[in-house]
Amino acid sequence: MAEKNIVQETFPVLGMSCASCSARVEKTLNHQSGVKKAVVNYASATATVEYDPTSCSSETLQQAVQAAGYDLLINQDGNTLEEAEEAHNKKFSALKFRTTWAIILSMPVVIIGMFFMDMPHANPIMWALSTPVVFWLGRGFFTSAWKQLQHGSANMDTLVAISTGTAYLFSLFNMLFPDFWLSRGIHPHVYFEAASVIIAFILLGRLLEEKAKGNTSTAIKKLMGLQPKTVTIIVDEGHAVPHSSFERVIPIEQIRPGDIVLVKPGERIAVDGIVTEGSSYVDESMLSGEPVAVSKHKDAKVFAGTINQKGSFRFRAEKIGTDTLLAKIIHMVQDAQGSKAPVQQLVDKIAGIFVPTIIGIAVLAFIAWMLLDGTGGFTHGLLAFVTVVIIACPCALGLATPTAIMVGIGKGAERGILIKDAESLEIAKKIDTVVLDKTGTVTEGKPVVSKLIWNTQAMTPGTGATAGNALSDIFYSLEKLSEHPLAEAVVNHLKESAPIDIQYFESITGKGVKGRAQGRTYLAGNRKLLEENHIAIPPSLQEEATRLTSEAQTVIWFADEENVLAIAGITDRIKETSIRAVSELHAAGIEVHMLTGDNEATAREIARKAGIAHYQASVLPQDKAAFVSRLQAEGRKVAMVGDGVNDAQALAAADVSIAAGASAGDGLTDKAMIVMKSADLQSLPRLFGLSRHTLRLMRRNFFRTMAFHLAGVLVAAGILYPVYGILLTPMLAVTVIALSCIMPVKG
Repeated sequence: MAEKNIVQETFPVLGMSCASCSARVEKTLNHQSGVKKAVVNYASATATVEYDPTSCSSETLQQAVQAAGYDLLINQDGNTLEEAEEAHNKKFSALKFRTTWAIILSMPVVIIGMFFMDMPHANPIMWALSTPVVFWLGRGFFTSAWKQLQHGSANMDTLVAISTGTAYLFSLFNMLFPDFWLSRGIHPHVYFEAASVIIAFILLGRLLEEKAKGNTSTAIKKLMGLQPKTVTIIVDEGHAVPHSSFERVIPIEQIRPGDIVLVKPGERIAVDGIVTEGSSYVDESMLSGEPVAVSKHKDAKVFAGTINQKGSFRFRAEKIGTDTLLAKIIHMVQDAQGSKAPVQQLVDKIAGIFVPTIIGIAVLAFIAWMLLDGTGGFTHGLLAFVTVVIIACPCALGLATPTAIMVGIGKGAERGILIKDAESLEIAKKIDTVVLDKTGTVTEGKPVVSKLIWNTQAMTPGTGATAGNALSDIFYSLEKLSEHPLAEAVVNHLKESAPIDIQYFESITGKGVKGRAQGRTYLAGNRKLLEENHIAIPPSLQEEATRLTSEAQTVIWFADEENVLAIAGITDRIKETSIRAVSELHAAGIEVHMLTGDNEATAREIARKAGIAHYQASVLPQDKAAFVSRLQAEGRKVAMVGDGVNDAQALAAADVSIAAGASAGDGLTDKAMIVMKSADLQSLPRLFGLSRHTLRLMRRNFFRTMAFHLAGVLVAAGILYPVYGILLTPMLAVTVIALSCIMPVKG
């Protein structure tokens, strides 16, 4: 299978009722030709599939899932989520109807069975009321169980169908043929109330479960609600009347790249684009987490879901539909909520063999009672069989970890922390060391030139250097070709300069830039660049450079082939939030390191002010990755936080990679496991706290559920009866299991 052809899509799955269902759908998808990996999440009712479209299609996947007794929504036209939501609402409404009537009809059966068994025609009345509960309102359990049987599998519905069907048929036989038991000295009990109440309680559990599962997707719904349904575009009437145009409101689905969109005060921006006319301030807090509105003017980028403030402007649509930044964020959160933590793999293995194992235990319990209890063996054995099957229903097992993951990732999204998968969330709990890039992460990332000092001696006649403004023009033009943020500070400082044609331009990673202008070679960068080119540094400039670095400023050296021409002192202020974040990380027992390409003096001063004890200066991009690997070799779990392409190697090497800030490029966010929409480092303590809380919730839910099922099955089988005389009734079992199915969701 060619790796480059692999695509990943997330499809809503319909018809799953328990963890065994999700295991079966996942197994079915993974067995399809062309599928590299499929992961099905029961809590989110989604299947995330990596497949080769040249040898497999979404239609093929749908047909395979349908053949297994379920359904897959595959129309990726923007309405799929609405279809899934509509299907969920229909299911919830149907469940509500069935649950309400099941409870209404079951209550009289319970009352008669508990208090009025001796009243005339008690058994026929209970039979008449329980029959529609079992075979009308509960018919879904039986049809689902039959479908599973046809495919050689079993699920929770199989357990419900076997237990209620057995209780109902046994009661019907006892009602119609009581003499069969009376002649053997056994009183013929009926259990119509158990059959009907089991159906009613399981339906109630499903209803609460569906409601709770719907609540876990609130983060997605909030994000989806950020995009307006309609958009106002400017339509040109043509050449008959030059410059004439009018406004037209269209559905969001009809907008196309290149359309001119009008945004009025207070409106949400519909798609990503570039401002063509007008100006305003836009609230981008949903993207960056920053509360201050951002100024927008001609050629500025705007993003879907952000809110225009008081001004009005027009912009040209660039990215629409699933290409917008908002859509990518939604997709990222969906994929993360549909992913599985490593602990979930154990749950899936258990769920896959759970139902057959439980049926086997129930049969053994029935046989044991028959052999050991004499006259009451059949009745007790049958009740034990029904109770074991009921209390083992694995809905709680299936919901234990995925709901915790969904809630954790959803909470993270609401706080501006985009966690790409559940494994990242689980690993984050183990992090004991955080490595921070300096520029733009610890500092504001908006460096400015505080001082520009020219070497006047190098400008005197005979030095070969061009004097006056010409040098500024060359310095400006050379740095304008560089992509480094420090170069941008020089460009902004010399913005009045005239551009000069630079030939043979070369960017030297970690050192600076080089190029030829007016017949001479010029350099701009750090001291290493000058030393490699054997350029002597005048004592006066060296003294100025030392003073600037002692003030935590970075020095950019500008030189020609022979002389240093100027130095620029560049400062980048530390964020107040960085200082607080480092303090909080230390309090949580996490060691903090800072890496920077800056010189030793600047790095030391920044680290001191930020409260960071460990730092490395003059670090090249490949050195960052090596540093992370060195920490890992010492047995540390390392999180790397960066905001630039030069951090990509270190991010790839770290146990947890974190891209800080909405400005991080697509290439960086693709490599990172976690994206913080704001470059505010206080998101880090929140992330690690969220990870610890979610992992506690996952483990608590899982082990509590496993302990509950193990104890429940043993008690239901009658293990306590010989010593304590305790038996678990089917009605009590179904009450407990119904509550257990919603407890993991409440977590």
